Amino acid sequence: MKDNNSAAPAIIFEQVEKRFGALQVLNGISGYINPGEVVAVIGSSGCGKSTLLRCFNRLEAINGGRLIVNGIDLSHPDLSTGKLKQLRANVGMVFQQFNLFPHMTVLDNLTLAPRKVLNQPAKESSRLARFYLDKVGLSEKAEAYPDQLSGGQKQRVAIARALCMKPQVMLFDEPTSALDPELVGEVLTVMQQLAEEGMTMVIVTHEMQFAREVAHRVLFLNKGFVEEEGAARQVLTYPKSERLQVFLSRMNFAKT
Repeated sequence: MKDNNSAAPAIIFEQVEKRFGALQVLNGISGYINPGEVVAVIGSSGCGKSTLLRCFNRLEAINGGRLIVNGIDLSHPDLSTGKLKQLRANVGMVFQQFNLFPHMTVLDNLTLAPRKVLNQPAKESSRLARFYLDKVGLSEKAEAYPDQLSGGQKQRVAIARALCMKPQVMLFDEPTSALDPELVGEVLTVMQQLAEEGMTMVIVTHEMQFAREVAHRVLFLNKGFVEEEGAARQVLTYPKSERLQVFLSRMNFAKT
């Protein structure tokens, strides 16, 4: 895997807080994501990992602290529409539930945002869509509709759709959690290929083996705090935190 720490971080978060009413979800957490780095965010349900990811592309606004993504200060109180558009163009996100438009073909799902957001000509957006469909192994599904695809195929289409925007950072929010077990591997294979190509990736996942093999670093969140972080193999093989040890044992994760 490529590890590029020479450039400024792609994402910087310092003492970030997020509340939903009286519920404090993120409790002043800090960290960074370097360009070309793959970081896995793990933890029990409700620990704040998906909320953190959604803050990275401003689907959620933070309540305190400092958050900079690709040079854009998301903690600025007067974030302009232009800056937000720039952020969304440069940060791709893949959700648990695919979020494909059911009434549109796969090709139309992929070309919509490049045409509308990037003002890309139809011919060029179609060419790129077919290129990325081929990249995820679904070139023959360009004219299919989402309901004609398996869950794994839908998620690979969702990844291709995000790539069509040529993002600098890819965010994955538990991309395999909605899939049948036999379909998980095909999605993880595509993600591993992206990692090997040097894509900056932040992955919220319960796939511990994948995290250990593919991620450079792991952040373990507990109750809105980063309880442990470090090199993926080190953290997942020799966890220091008792809470992380319990979490991994409950995941039936084999450390060897």
